[in-house]
Amino acid sequence: MDSLIEVLSLHAQRQPARPALFFADQTISYQELFVRSERFAQSLLAWGLRTGDRVALFLDNSPTFVTTYLGIQLAGGIVVLVNTQYRQVELSHIMTDAGVRFCVTSAQGAHELQRLSLPDLALLIIADNPDVQTPTSPIPCLTFAAFVSHYSSLSPLPLSLPRADAPALLAYTSGTTGRAKGALLSQRNLLANITTLTTAWHWTDQDRLLLALPLFHAHGLMVGLHGTLFTGASAVLHVKFVAPNILATLQNDPQITLFFGVPTMYARLLKELERQEVPLPRLRLFVSGSAPLSPQLFSAFERLSGQRILERYGMTETIMNMTNPYEGERRAGTVGAPFPGQEARIVDVRTRDLLPAGEIGEIEVRGPHVFSGYWNRPDATAEAFSADGWFKTGDLGWRSDDGYYTITGRARELIISGGYNIYPREVEDVLSEHPAVAEVAVLGLPDPEMGEQVVAAVVPQEGQTPDASELIAFCRERLASYKKPRHVVFLQTLPRNALGKVQKHLLAAQLPLS
Repeated sequence: MDSLIEVLSLHAQRQPARPALFFADQTISYQELFVRSERFAQSLLAWGLRTGDRVALFLDNSPTFVTTYLGIQLAGGIVVLVNTQYRQVELSHIMTDAGVRFCVTSAQGAHELQRLSLPDLALLIIADNPDVQTPTSPIPCLTFAAFVSHYSSLSPLPLSLPRADAPALLAYTSGTTGRAKGALLSQRNLLANITTLTTAWHWTDQDRLLLALPLFHAHGLMVGLHGTLFTGASAVLHVKFVAPNILATLQNDPQITLFFGVPTMYARLLKELERQEVPLPRLRLFVSGSAPLSPQLFSAFERLSGQRILERYGMTETIMNMTNPYEGERRAGTVGAPFPGQEARIVDVRTRDLLPAGEIGEIEVRGPHVFSGYWNRPDATAEAFSADGWFKTGDLGWRSDDGYYTITGRARELIISGGYNIYPREVEDVLSEHPAVAEVAVLGLPDPEMGEQVVAAVVPQEGQTPDASELIAFCRERLASYKKPRHVVFLQTLPRNALGKVQKHLLAAQLPLS
């Protein structure tokens, strides 16, 4: 097998009536999914798509997202994933950087894009409303229904299944430092990663996934959707995560066996369970990723549900790197060990020397899942890899004697105060134990005497009014004195991206001390 598309085509031949997707009142079989993807691929080719053209998906979760995602690759195009929360600055950068020629989006997305100067963009395909009036714009617009109806009816053009080395998609990094870069992933990367992942998690065609993660992100797309289609399983797709709706779906569909989420989702699901005073249905597997799962949340979920979340570790450039074991100890606060066929190591941030177990350094990974490089950024690509071919993740962590890895933060977030190294995660974990703290993020801000000072941004628990000196003293009792926050700032919310990860570059800009 060379691609996920090839696997999907076999499922469509061998089990055509088998459900692939459930969405609202729709049930879409494997045969229907492949036929829809073929029609969209034919339409793109008839309109003029060339091999290697970039096609953006600026779209919420829907069956249209899935069929266009597959159809773009079947037609020989490269998918460009675009976060639906992005607006003018981010959109202009990604569309221009990738040289996007086609974009599938909503009416609202089309409105945003029409305000920009995008000379490469030749066509907007509006997916969410077949009756929408295509607006007057320098960029041609067609509704999805009109586009497929007209162009797929033209003389069919030959379709070829993608080769293993064919570029599949451009996934842009979150851009926490500087402009986002496009990570180019091949069909081989996608297939290698989902093959080892589904084996490790015992994923079969009997599973049904409740999928509420955004498909524009690696977690929802390259884990949730890819795993479903690779194994011939099914997925119940939601537009977005809404805790009461998710809980209702879990309670009403006894065939659901899998749920994947980010820590924020699990925290909200726990609150909903407590509010409704109902038990959580037992599933085969709960998985968490995309942001650190605190030991407190891990324990609270187990206490309330009787089930242990499996935490894993991945990133845009590599998809999934590590996992806690399906069978064996799922150790709170860790991300387990590398998937089979993949490697990881810890190196000194400055010397790049290999470090022994127990010492904190930068995590490097290697394997068939690692991307080929950044789009049009040979300089950034060269910088991202070691001389012997390991990818530098930029994440700090350490490995236990028995092989479990723990993430302690980002290398760029390391705080050096008075010559001491301070890892924000360590301080965050302590402050999270305080009963008056709901959320916390720790970062370093410039200090003329110490180089950097430790600052904690705290969201108090509802109804609580903690005192800054009390929280500083709480840390001082539990950590070395140099690690305690110099300042505590109270906020109503922390800035987060679509997957719930705290955006510390935005947080630093809004703090009064910065």
